[in-house]
Amino acid sequence: MSFLVIDIGNTRLKWGLYAQPSPDAELLAHGAVVLEDIDYLWELHWKNLMHKPQGMLGCVVAGEAIKKRVEEQLIEGWGLAPRWLSSSAQAAGVTNGYEHPQRLGSDRWAAIIGARQRALQHSPEHPPAVLAVMVGTAVTVDAVDQKGRFLGGLILPGFGLMYRALESGTAGLKVPTGEVRDFPTNTSDALMSGGTDAIAGAIERSLRRLRVQCGSEPLLIMSGGAVSRLSHVHELPTSVVENLIFEGLLTLAATCTVAANAT
Repeated sequence: MSFLVIDIGNTRLKWGLYAQPSPDAELLAHGAVVLEDIDYLWELHWKNLMHKPQGMLGCVVAGEAIKKRVEEQLIEGWGLAPRWLSSSAQAAGVTNGYEHPQRLGSDRWAAIIGARQRALQHSPEHPPAVLAVMVGTAVTVDAVDQKGRFLGGLILPGFGLMYRALESGTAGLKVPTGEVRDFPTNTSDALMSGGTDAIAGAIERSLRRLRVQCGSEPLLIMSGGAVSRLSHVHELPTSVVENLIFEGLLTLAATCTVAANAT
């Protein structure tokens, strides 16, 4: 039973087709489109796939209009009923500590569950606390303790938003093309280094807080379209996971504890 997972973010839709709804399933095909090209998703990506999905689960933050256009292509192309993840108070062994659990972004919820699954794989008997970092248009930094309780997390601007804010709000500064340096000596390097240090610093502070909270060394997992911009930061002892949100969606599909909206 092939299974389709979809992550509709702020700028791109990412999809993966797996052999079955399981976090360790074989990846059969995958792709991504910018939201401006969403109308061509079926023709350019899905129409000629060798395997027809028998089910799907997705998360979406891009808004209702984008979601509806994707649903149309799923229904018209495959006759596939769309199912979209909604955050819940508990799922897949994770307790949601958000003040209003249903208001937690479904993409964050999926990434948190994927990170917890990684912690369980790391040490099934004594899973570590884990910090799940998604680096995209925005950056989210979410903490889960050893018992699978989501403690809370941060949201901050991603690299693009940060640089565009500086460009639009400061005379003479342009989006940087420089390098990350310890002590930048030109404006482009200074901008690039400042953005990297701002995000890395937020991650380091959260990691330190989680270490104190749990009394042991947490697992740091990072994912997202812009994660490569942080992979060289030696102070972050991280594991980079290519599709953390997909892993969370597959875990939820496998456990049959999905809070989802079906169309």
